[in-house]
Amino acid sequence: MGGFSPIHLLVLAVVAILLLGGGRFSSLMGDVAKGVKNFKKGMAEEDRPASTRIEAKTAAEPAFDRDGDPLRERAGERSALGDTDRTRDDR
Repeated sequence: MGGFSPIHLLVLAVVAILLLGGGRFSSLMGDVAKGVKNFKKGMAEEDRPASTRIEAKTAAEPAFDRDGDPLRERAGERSALGDTDRTRDDR
C-alpha cells in the first residue's frame, strides 16, 4: 500500500507519452542525456591537474641595514626637500 508497482509505473509512462506526444518526449529525454553528458565532462575536467604554473614572487627589499640605518629615504623626507631630484648638498 502506498507504493508503486511496475504496472503503475507503466501506466504513468503511457499517460505521459500520450499527453506530451512522442516527439516532445523523445526530445526531452535527449536534453536530459545531453545534460548528463555535459555533467560527466565537467567532472572529468576537474580531475585533471592544472597546467598553469604559478610564478614565484621576488623577495621584498629590506628597508634597513643590520645596524638599523635606513637604506633609502622615506617618501615624506623626499617631499620635504621640495625637489626630489636634488639633495641638500646640491642646493
